Amino acid sequence: MIAGVIAAVLLLAIAAYACGGGTDYGAGFWDLTAGGAERGKRPRWLIDHAMEPVWEVNNVWLIFVLVIMWTGFPVLFQRVFTTMWLPLALAAVGIVLRGAGFALRRPLRRLAGRRLYGAVFAVSSLLTPFFLGAAAGGVASGRVTATATASTDAWANPTSLLFGLLAVAATATLGAVFLAADARRFAAPDLDRHFRRRAFGALAAVAVLAVVTLFVTHGDAHHVWHGLTHGAGLVFVIVAALATLVTVWLLTRPSGAWSRVTAVGVVASSIIAWGMAQRPYLVPTSLTVAEGAGAPATLRWLGLVTLVAVVLVVPAVVFLYWLDTHGELEGLTDADLRRGGDEA
Repeated sequence: MIAGVIAAVLLLAIAAYACGGGTDYGAGFWDLTAGGAERGKRPRWLIDHAMEPVWEVNNVWLIFVLVIMWTGFPVLFQRVFTTMWLPLALAAVGIVLRGAGFALRRPLRRLAGRRLYGAVFAVSSLLTPFFLGAAAGGVASGRVTATATASTDAWANPTSLLFGLLAVAATATLGAVFLAADARRFAAPDLDRHFRRRAFGALAAVAVLAVVTLFVTHGDAHHVWHGLTHGAGLVFVIVAALATLVTVWLLTRPSGAWSRVTAVGVVASSIIAWGMAQRPYLVPTSLTVAEGAGAPATLRWLGLVTLVAVVLVVPAVVFLYWLDTHGELEGLTDADLRRGGDEA
């Protein structure tokens, strides 16, 4: 029982990181595709100001995932980090370089330096979610077994590649939707239109990749395919599909209100659908939740620590998100955007 609860908490923590950190990765994706210095200066200025208050705090969810996985499911942790060490190492390097690039590019006055660090930030924002998604695809396709070795096939397979592409498309969707909302808050209608168009394109990519993934998993990860097309997994797939349609509809409305909530719903529901599809396995079909769990005493203490963290940390993080999305942390107008773009 306690192992199942901890597994559910782990899944929710993964979903939280996918939504919180994914929004920042998506902003980096649009930074990469914004164009040259002149064309991309206003989108990049908005990206900098939108991310600045919260980009570091989103890594809290990643730390939470690693602690729960390492402490609660040590067998899973050992297998994943043995088999998937290369994509996970590349993702870790990407996280570090992305943070360094974002932090260092704004203070620099020389355009060449800003371009260099901006490129590091943007490229890392693309590669990091891809490698994390590829590692997740290796788990979903059952390639993380007790006898598996760190081979290319463990993460460079059809399911892993599609999971990686889905991760990039999902983060791009979140980034575009949140940036469009920030543009409306900052009274920048041109940027609102700019990122709404990109949100539509990213949502279309998510829908196409999701359908392709269903077809591919039928042969490459049959247990997960069955879980996604039956029971609780199917319910969350339907929720994700409905959230996608509602997000599209909201983005066509002048105000775009609640589009951020429904976009988060798309990604969170997709993550939960994957978790439900794997039941009762941590790794289909070789490691169940019960087999991979740590000692009962360890799980009880982990549950207590998790409860304390939920009470103390989650409200603070949610309040920070609320302050940021309601413009309470920094007042920025379209005139500020234009002035900042001119300075760049």
